[in-house]
Amino acid sequence: MAHVLSVSGSPSATSRTTALLRHLDARLTAHGHRVTPLEVRSLPADALLGADPRHPAIAAAAGLFAEADGIVVGTPVYKAAYSGLLKSLLDLLPQYALAGKVVLPLATGGTTAHVLAIDYALRPVLTSMGAAQITPGWFTLDREITVREDGTVAIAEPTAESLAQVTDQFSVALGGRPVLSAASV
Repeated sequence: MAHVLSVSGSPSATSRTTALLRHLDARLTAHGHRVTPLEVRSLPADALLGADPRHPAIAAAAGLFAEADGIVVGTPVYKAAYSGLLKSLLDLLPQYALAGKVVLPLATGGTTAHVLAIDYALRPVLTSMGAAQITPGWFTLDREITVREDGTVAIAEPTAESLAQVTDQFSVALGGRPVLSAASV
């Protein structure tokens, strides 16, 4: 199966965006894909803000993009756009870092007023980076994501079903087979 890079662009240590991504990672793993998580917040701030693509951590992150068949990009929405942290990393990658890749954009936010951030802010950048295919993305309200004390994630219905469908479409685009039930992960 495919190798998927799951990128969280959230600056928060207690991020619902990251929790949502790790939840979807489990579904992709159940599809048979190999998933590598990347939290942009774990990269050195001096390298990101200093725009140093030769920094070993940034070069390693760029290598993860190069090795992946598919990329899941998750971001919280701030002021109707994806996070500046994610932008910092994307700016340091080669111009066509997504060439030949299947990409799934995801966003989280506090209000439905930000639902179009995927299509009007994130998708154009992913396209300009050469993504071979950008599958339908999904916006999830923060209040629909619950991180339990044990670290497991609960997604409110019908959002959970919609996210399962979006994830399954991404998996199929990578060459996987669809999972028959949204409740399987």
